[in-house]
Amino acid sequence: MALDFEDSNPATGRSALTVSALNRAVSSLLQRSFPLVRVRGEIANMARAASGHCYFALKDSGAQARCVMFRARNQLLDWIPRDGDEVEVTAIVSLYEARGEFQLSIEYMRRAGQGRLFEEYLKLKARLAGEGLFDAARKRMLPRIPRRVAVVTSLHAAALCDVVTTLCRRAPYAGVIIFPAPVQGAGAGAQLARALERVSQRAVKDAIDVVLLVRGGGSIEDLWAFNEEVLARAIVSCPVPVVVGVGHESDVTIADFVADLRAPTPTAAAEMAAPAAVDLLAEIQRRIVQLQRMHAQRVAVAAQRLDYAQRALMTPRMPLLALDGRVVTLQSRATAAALRAFEVRHNALATRRERLLRWRPTRVVPRPGEQLATLAQFTARRLNSYSMQLTSLAARLHAIDPHTVLARGYSITLAEDGHAVTDAQTLQSGDKLRLVFARGQVEAQVKAVHPSNEHDVVKR
Repeated sequence: MALDFEDSNPATGRSALTVSALNRAVSSLLQRSFPLVRVRGEIANMARAASGHCYFALKDSGAQARCVMFRARNQLLDWIPRDGDEVEVTAIVSLYEARGEFQLSIEYMRRAGQGRLFEEYLKLKARLAGEGLFDAARKRMLPRIPRRVAVVTSLHAAALCDVVTTLCRRAPYAGVIIFPAPVQGAGAGAQLARALERVSQRAVKDAIDVVLLVRGGGSIEDLWAFNEEVLARAIVSCPVPVVVGVGHESDVTIADFVADLRAPTPTAAAEMAAPAAVDLLAEIQRRIVQLQRMHAQRVAVAAQRLDYAQRALMTPRMPLLALDGRVVTLQSRATAAALRAFEVRHNALATRRERLLRWRPTRVVPRPGEQLATLAQFTARRLNSYSMQLTSLAARLHAIDPHTVLARGYSITLAEDGHAVTDAQTLQSGDKLRLVFARGQVEAQVKAVHPSNEHDVVKR
C-alpha cells in the first residue's frame, strides 16, 4: 500500500503521518480487507446509550473485540441482547478514528447460545428454585426500626460509601457494622459467605437486626460471586434478614432471588433497611395527636357521666316527691267530690224543709209530732250515710298514700335512671337498683331475674 503525504521529515527524508491520517488510512484498509465478516462470541459489558446505540464486547476464551450496534440496526432485533448471551454477528471491521480503537460495527445479530456462565446461572437457579429457596413464604419481614445494620461488601467498593452516607443521613439512630469481603474475583463468593457466617455469630451479641449485601454494577463476570451456590446457601441460613443490593436495577443475581428483600441499587437497599428518622418523628407526632384526641374524648364522656351521677345524688327524694304530689292531688279531688255530694244533699234537704214549712200543718199533717219525728229520723239516716261515705273515701285515700304503703313493709324499687321498676323482666343480672323504704334507702344489685308466676305469694 502506497500513501502520499505533503509533510516530510528533512532529517529522515521520509514522509510523516498525522495521527488522524494514520487512523483514517488504517480504517480504510480494514474496511477494504474485511468487507463483511461473521463473528461468534459471548456478549459482555453491554451498555445501552440514551441515543439507542448499544456498546459491548464480543469475547471468547482467548480474546475480545469492542463492538457497536447503532440504533437503526438495534431496532430491527426482536429480542434484547444481554450479558452472557452467545451470538453470531455480521459486522464491518473498522477503526474508531477519534480514539484509534479497533471495533466491529454490527449490521446483524442472532442468538447462537446463551454462553457458559449464563447456562451455569440458569442451572443453579432452577435447582435452588426446586428446593424452595426462592419461595416468598420462606422470606422474613424486616424490623420496623433496626438497632444495628451489618454491611457486607468490599472496603474499596463505591457502594460502601453510598450505603453509609444514606444510613447516616436517613437513620442516624441505627448503628452500622461493616464486615469486609471481596465482591469479585476468584473465591469472592466463599469469602462473602464467611462474612455472613461472622454476622450470624455476632447477631445476638451486637444486636444486629438486618444485613445489607451490596456492591456496584458490572459485567456478568464481575457479579459472578453473587451467583455462587455457597453464597446463596449462606444467605438462606443467616438468622438475620438479608437485603441484597447488587449493581443496577437490570442486574439480577442468584443472591437477589434467595434474599429476604431485593433492592435495585445499594442506596435503595440502605433506604429499605432503615426508615428515615424524619418520617418516624412525623409518625410519632401523629400518634401523639391521636392519643390526645382520644384522651380528651374519654375525659369528656366521663365528665358527662359524673355530672349525671351528681345530679341524681343531689335529688334522691325526687321520685317520692312526685308520688307525694300525686297523693295531694288525689286527696284534693276526693275532698272536692265529697263536698259537692254533701252540698247537693244539703240543698235537697233545705228545699224539702221549705216545702214543709209552706204547708199548713193543721191541714196537711193531722199528727205533726209523728211526722216531724219521722223526718228527723230520715235526715239523721241520710247524714249518717253521707258521713260513712266520707269516712270510706278518707280511708281509701289513706290506703293509697305511698307513705302508708311503705309503712306496711313495702318498698319502692328505682332503676339507675330514677324511674320506678314494675316488671322484673326489664332488669338484667348486674343492674344497680335503689330501694326506698318508709325510713331510708339502700343500694342493691340484681343477681338473677326469675320469670313471673301468678301463684307467687309475698310473705311478710
